[in-house]
Amino acid sequence: MKPSNFDYYRPDNVDEAVSLLSEHGDDARVIAGGQSLMAMLNLRLAAADALIDISRLKELSHCREADGYLEVGAAVTQGELLRFPNLSEIQPLLAKALPNVGHFQTRNRGTVCGSIAHADPSSEIPLCLAALEGQVVLRSSGGERVIGAAEFQTGMLATAIEPGEMIAAARFPVARAGAGYAFAEVARRRGDFAIVGLAAIAQNGTLRLGAGGVAGKPAVAEWQIDPDQLDDALNAFAWEMGGEDDIHATAKYRRQIVRRLGRSVLEEARSCSN
Repeated sequence: MKPSNFDYYRPDNVDEAVSLLSEHGDDARVIAGGQSLMAMLNLRLAAADALIDISRLKELSHCREADGYLEVGAAVTQGELLRFPNLSEIQPLLAKALPNVGHFQTRNRGTVCGSIAHADPSSEIPLCLAALEGQVVLRSSGGERVIGAAEFQTGMLATAIEPGEMIAAARFPVARAGAGYAFAEVARRRGDFAIVGLAAIAQNGTLRLGAGGVAGKPAVAEWQIDPDQLDDALNAFAWEMGGEDDIHATAKYRRQIVRRLGRSVLEEARSCSN
């Protein structure tokens, strides 16, 4: 199939992009890498009267440390972030998770913020954003607002982006001194969306676990518990997320991954902390 007809715009700057968004409202879609959006348009699972291409905007091509965050502009590809100097020191969780995102070819086209905007519950980057308690920077003709990860993704393929808004950047907290990070996922094949993805952070006796692929959006739990209490905590977390059977796996299987692999990634994160 092919998409329905749309008008294509390539703005020269962010102000022009948000002006086009304001003009077209709900009928407009922003495209950067297009790895998810074009497939949905081709299958007519999504439609747009106006497609606004921000992939070449210099203002959105930055990747920099600022105020305790690694800020990634909306035009930065997943491959560019993976190649960012010293990423494994600046934000180890991203360095561990990004090789699991798609394949080499798709990472060189798909953008970090595009994955966040698409909000697939099995996607690795939204999971990392949630586990790290990151932020999303939104721009519109009315200005800029910053929203936390917990409030940004509202459900499966659903976000808090309002009509006329676009993601300008995502902010991931830089690694904290003494913290340990770990990431693992179960997928049918490397590069497929995860059946379950798990992101773990350990620091100062606190354990945090993010899980994707079980519920409609990433879920995060945090504990300060003794090691012998961890199995009960993971079991409760697995049940709290709910989950449903689908063509990829049963809810029961996903809960078991959370219990078993969850313990493994938490222990790995704890072993890396000091």
